[in-house]
Amino acid sequence: MPRTEADKIRNVALVGHRGSGKTSLNEAILFQAGAINRLGSVADGTTVSDAAPDEKTREMSISSSLASFDWQDRKINLMDTPGEPSFVADALAALSVSEGAVFVVNAVMGVEVNTDRLWQRAAELGLARLVFVNMLDRERADFFRALDSLKSAFGAHAVATEIPIGSEHEVRGVIDLIDMKAYEYDGTERDNSKEIEIPAELQDRAQEYREKLMDEVAENSDELMERYLEGEEISHEELVTTLKKGVTEGHLFPVTCGVATKNLATNRLLDAFVEDLPSPVMRGAVQAGEVTLGPDPDKPAVAFVFKTLADPFAGRINLFRVYQGTINHDTQVFNTRAHSKERVGQLLVPQGKEMGQTDEFGPGDIGAVAKLKETHAGDVLAGEDGDYGLSVPPLPSPVMAFAIEPKTKGDEDKVFTALRRLQEEDPTVDLHRDAQTGEQIVAGLSQVHVEVIVDRMKERFGAEVNLKPPRVPYQETIKGPAKAQGRYKKQTGGRGQFGDCRIEIEPLPQGEGFQFENAIKGGVIPSGFIPAVEKGIREAMADGVVAGYPMKDLRVRLYDGSYHSVDSSEMAFKIAGSMAFKQAAEHASPTLLEPIMTVTVTVPEASVGDVIGDLNGRRGRPLGMEPKGAMTEVKAEVPMAEMLSYAPDLRSITGGQGDYSMEFARYEEVPAHLAQKVIAAAKEEAEAVKA
Repeated sequence: MPRTEADKIRNVALVGHRGSGKTSLNEAILFQAGAINRLGSVADGTTVSDAAPDEKTREMSISSSLASFDWQDRKINLMDTPGEPSFVADALAALSVSEGAVFVVNAVMGVEVNTDRLWQRAAELGLARLVFVNMLDRERADFFRALDSLKSAFGAHAVATEIPIGSEHEVRGVIDLIDMKAYEYDGTERDNSKEIEIPAELQDRAQEYREKLMDEVAENSDELMERYLEGEEISHEELVTTLKKGVTEGHLFPVTCGVATKNLATNRLLDAFVEDLPSPVMRGAVQAGEVTLGPDPDKPAVAFVFKTLADPFAGRINLFRVYQGTINHDTQVFNTRAHSKERVGQLLVPQGKEMGQTDEFGPGDIGAVAKLKETHAGDVLAGEDGDYGLSVPPLPSPVMAFAIEPKTKGDEDKVFTALRRLQEEDPTVDLHRDAQTGEQIVAGLSQVHVEVIVDRMKERFGAEVNLKPPRVPYQETIKGPAKAQGRYKKQTGGRGQFGDCRIEIEPLPQGEGFQFENAIKGGVIPSGFIPAVEKGIREAMADGVVAGYPMKDLRVRLYDGSYHSVDSSEMAFKIAGSMAFKQAAEHASPTLLEPIMTVTVTVPEASVGDVIGDLNGRRGRPLGMEPKGAMTEVKAEVPMAEMLSYAPDLRSITGGQGDYSMEFARYEEVPAHLAQKVIAAAKEEAEAVKA
């Protein structure tokens, strides 16, 4: 299969809040384009993109899915992404390698919390954005209310290019405001539309929204604006060209509409991919650090790996975007992170879980390759080794931690290997061993996130584990200054051990981390022993002085000490540094900190009072409420310790209709009466480990 020219490629990410119908829309698009032969359903687990068993069971996307197909002589690389905030890494990765993003919005709910967050990320990346208002056939669905919520959230430049014919279960078509033509849809088959006259009852409304569209489009061209104001006729080509310019430059956001499950207006959306969204050539060169990468097929190849799939049989499958040059099969490339050569075998063209094959991918294209030895998400593959300044976008930090242990003794290696493979697939998974308790800790963005990780370990790798209750990642700090001396002296008959240091410590503002200042003068401690003192201090900080939690946001100044020309050693000064820090910290008003989360809860209006009351009972501080279609969005700041069992409680309060997401906000001091309980529990745990 020959490579596709960059100006005929559209890289598009489907993004939006969970439950907006992205996967159903992805399915309808593939069906309408002829890439699949039947229209699958999320409910019965037959869609192309939600192919994993856990996605079928949970009826939601957990990983992004890539499918490539042709439409109007263009190659479309379409990525269906998860809307659940716990799996946001895949959505952000897809956005980072796309020129255009299609935001799928539920016509009942309007703009929801994750839609808003992803919109901001797309804006930061400078992506062209188009909106598809879905689920017009639902009860209480209202396109114009959804459009108002889009304008309220994203500004007046969100402008309708289509309006629906009919509403709720009577919706039957759309009016194209660019050409002022109406289309009616019958059934779910391909080519299920026919052109009709604009219904008489909608002619005035269609003209009203046509004028709003023209006002917005004309703003993107002074010449067009002048002619438009003078009442001159604007040709279809001029309108489409100026519209595309406004979309590409991020000044205009077309709002389309339809019903994915009925294949209603899917063909219109596909046309919008071609007509409204930019190609890699139109988007232009990409500045990657100090390197400029242009879509030139003859320059040295540069490709960014944005996603890794952990397959127990095929090994790693890496999805990549080519920014420059051409990636050919059966060739060698450099992994610029490892500075090593990788052999590219067969190049793959993903279609959900199915894989086609090709000989090459040119600039602007997206594809996959299996069985690279060292490469994973975040790496750059290039024809020449170097620093190309491409990286994974900033990701949220994991906040929900569990201790895990193998169900079967002797399976430790199997569990560890499975977790490492899944961590390559999802970089928001954190895996580490608790130095204090020796427990293996796995952390994710939510309880659901960690449960999915455990399910995938069992399903893919046969590794079963037990989850212990979530651990709150408390931290410690100091509130005042203090000084201390650490003097370590040991005589064993032969050469002894001697280290002596004096330090002073003081608190730093939150988020400043740890600062070490070497203020030794006159060589009272030789420079070769200074790093050992700092190492001892860092090790002491890791164990804390209040309840054994890591310490942060403080400065240590090493200002004096002494040494022995024979007995002093790095080990002695490391111990002395640790001793000095512990003594100083105990006299510096040490305190326990807890993570505070920004919680966004979307609930039916009837449940708002109960939800706010429940959050107050969890030491929450409400930040405000905002109507979101038929639902209400409640924001609050709540300590993480109070949110560990929130998911089942929210389901109970709202009859299963509530949804929530959490993001880390900051650390705050734990109230004294609660701190004592945490400290007592930590001491009991430490004693149990010793026993």
